[in-house]
Amino acid sequence: MFFDWLGALPGASAQGMVWGIMAIGVYLTYRILDLADLTVDGSICTGGAVCAVLVTNGVNVWLAMLAALAAGLLAGLITGVLHTFMGIPAILAGILTQLMLWSINLKIMGKANIALPIRKYELLLAQIKVVQSILVLLAVVAVLIAVLYWFFGTELGTSLRATGNNQNMSRAQGINTDFTKILGLVLSNGIVAFAGALLAQYQGFADINMGRGAIVIGLAAVIIGEAVVSRISQNFAVRLCGVIIGGVIYYYVYQTVIFLGLDADLLKMLSALVVAIFLAAPYWKKKYFSKPHHAKGGEDHA
Repeated sequence: MFFDWLGALPGASAQGMVWGIMAIGVYLTYRILDLADLTVDGSICTGGAVCAVLVTNGVNVWLAMLAALAAGLLAGLITGVLHTFMGIPAILAGILTQLMLWSINLKIMGKANIALPIRKYELLLAQIKVVQSILVLLAVVAVLIAVLYWFFGTELGTSLRATGNNQNMSRAQGINTDFTKILGLVLSNGIVAFAGALLAQYQGFADINMGRGAIVIGLAAVIIGEAVVSRISQNFAVRLCGVIIGGVIYYYVYQTVIFLGLDADLLKMLSALVVAIFLAAPYWKKKYFSKPHHAKGGEDHA
């Protein structure tokens, strides 16, 4: 049984890296922009749907993935406009876009499921080609992190980070915070949809339900990744690598749950509990474990 578990780890690594790429999109809104965006449950399916439809109609897989990326950018734009132009809170704007995408994804695919067998189509990833899939994913991750590291070092990227840190101060410095919010949501959902295109190829199909619970997996990867790399470095590229590692660790746990014979249907509930505990940890630490601070110089006397 132990060797069977070891044999399943390469596949878990590949799938964890795909979800880690998706989690980078979640990281951009949750950690950098400080917004709770639920669009991702729909946009990851949109990316998979667009990629699957185009590939099955003879389009080159690279062009199909670029189209999936563009579809995700558009989904993020919709959420951004709902939030900034229409004044809808970000979490509700994401839910509304997610609901829209359910219908849109069904229209894109024309049905609930589209098969993408590796034996019939030229794909970059496949479960039966795990080593190739891991190498491709490593290259994708390296390019993605390099591009994001460069972008967030530019003036525009710095403005986006400033918006997430302090909107009022950013406005006082002349930053158009509505634009930077939209930009962050666009980038996030573009990456998520791109991950959806990779996921559809790896699992061999695109399905209308493939994004259900994606936000929980993304948050789990972000939280786990931060716990892993927080003591190593606060460098932005290292933190993004940590998100990928978090996705891989999540799927190692998933694989372990399966091999231990536990009910896999409960995994998302366990993931939600883990995320809740990690999110509560800073609050608990501050409230229950921090020592009270005393004023320097002792007590004041009347």
